[in-house]
Amino acid sequence: MKSKLSTAIPVAALLLGLALSPAQAAPGADARFKTIYTKEWKWRVAEQLARGEEERGVSPSFARVDAPTQEARRVYWEGILKELDGIKPGELSPGERVNFAVYRAQIAALLDAQRFREYEQPVNADSAFWTDVTFGARRPFARIEDYRNYLKQLAALPGYFAQETDNMRAGLARGFTPPRVTLLGRDVALASIAEAKTPQEVVFFTPFKTMPASIPATEQEALRSQAAAVIREQVQPAYARVLAFFRNEYVPKARATLAAESMPGGKAYYQSKIVEYTTTHLTAEQIHAIGLAEMAKIRAEMLDTMKKAGFQGDLPAFLQFLRTDPQFYAKTPQELLMRAAWIAKKFDAKADQYFGYLPRRRFAILPVPDDQAPFYTAGRGGPGAYWVNTWNLPARALYSLPALTLHESAPGHAFQMPVAQEQKGVPHFRRAYISAFGEGWALYSERLGTEMGIYETPYEHFGMLSYQAWRASRLVVDTGIHAKGWTREQAQAYLMENTALARHEVETEVDRYISWPGQALSYYLGQMAIQEGRAKAEKALGAKFDIRNFHDTVLQLGSVPLPVLQQRIDQFIAEGGKSPYL
Repeated sequence: MKSKLSTAIPVAALLLGLALSPAQAAPGADARFKTIYTKEWKWRVAEQLARGEEERGVSPSFARVDAPTQEARRVYWEGILKELDGIKPGELSPGERVNFAVYRAQIAALLDAQRFREYEQPVNADSAFWTDVTFGARRPFARIEDYRNYLKQLAALPGYFAQETDNMRAGLARGFTPPRVTLLGRDVALASIAEAKTPQEVVFFTPFKTMPASIPATEQEALRSQAAAVIREQVQPAYARVLAFFRNEYVPKARATLAAESMPGGKAYYQSKIVEYTTTHLTAEQIHAIGLAEMAKIRAEMLDTMKKAGFQGDLPAFLQFLRTDPQFYAKTPQELLMRAAWIAKKFDAKADQYFGYLPRRRFAILPVPDDQAPFYTAGRGGPGAYWVNTWNLPARALYSLPALTLHESAPGHAFQMPVAQEQKGVPHFRRAYISAFGEGWALYSERLGTEMGIYETPYEHFGMLSYQAWRASRLVVDTGIHAKGWTREQAQAYLMENTALARHEVETEVDRYISWPGQALSYYLGQMAIQEGRAKAEKALGAKFDIRNFHDTVLQLGSVPLPVLQQRIDQFIAEGGKSPYL
């Protein structure tokens, strides 16, 4: 029997412009499509919304984000969408048909963001423009040109911040802000820079502390002197201005309501976020029902695992035991980091049994910076890095660390993203990250850990199930908050009752869902699509099914809408389950 998700996806595929039935490619259709996306990508690079293939190193400036520029982008993408709608997907060659489905969905999401003026809310409980700009400042640069460009970038920072602050004021005037409760305490990162006693204490000075030996010592000293001056005279005052605005004006006047549907154009806005983050056209009501059904299944697994652990008592007592017993928590940040590294190496021993193609890009395991850690997730991964939050160790359960590591490092984000980037002959826009696919894959990776033997105790297996419940409960909580009138306390209680997450993590996660509508829906729906596709392939192919070929087929796609993924799995089956690299 089909799930509600799989039933909905063919409809989504049609709406995303994907022709599911075979068709004869029309002469010239591919060329017309390529002309459109090539032109738009060059414009995107010129707007500094993307980096050109030949671009290397540090940019000397920031992209403009002021209202007239944003309106011009809306008009431009609206024109691109009209051009795309003049192409019949069925007339494209098979490869370009996939590209069209990915690209049209991408342009539609970018246009929706402009139509709803999302740029007027460049902050949420998870991140903000003033934290985003710090990530490039945490390691040395390779060339002297990078340092010079970096100094120019720092000098441009006040103007960029002024544009973002103007956008926030415009959003504030029309009630388009995160809920006030999710912003409390989020001024820590601003204060750490604005109120630092010396420029050398500021994160932006980090690249100047250790510089390449290829730069002469006298030049190094000159660059350090220039950096100190620009940080003291321009960067810190810019942070101080935003800090004062945030504390005295923005937070006090931010909206008191929680639901996205209570914002201007809220119902349509929330549905646009559902489409963007799930790549389906499911409704909030349908997603809520899926979440409840999946939670019931996972809860049954949790009870069974609790019995295997030999615990005498009910689930609430077991959750309390897991949250409070010292055996489940690291004593030092170094211990947590070392345990994460050990788990990552356990995957390496199994990798070639489950994947034919292994990415060249490796990843480091790093602690989340102190200025961001209090409101940061437990971990985050991507190309080259797996960030582990070592702040508040009593909230970082060791029994959840294997699932977290598989999700954020390998075979999750720090594995999947490099595989996508290493594919040859793929248009630039295919490098973009699609949350339903990327987060769905990372969550699937957690489940895959069971087959790979990563979870060695019932507690670690329960940690994986708790994470599964956490993501399934997001379907319930996100739609509950944004479409069904749930309170913050109601959402927190639901996570406390159905997962083993620590209270601190529950509170930060719920605030993230409240201030970032729809993003939390990506994970479980994406995982369901991959699991359903795999089950279908296993049944159809029987003894010919090779898990390595299946995983390579899924990952070779890069990030795609879920309908495209399902179509590719159908093709994989039709071709007899062969490797995509043959």
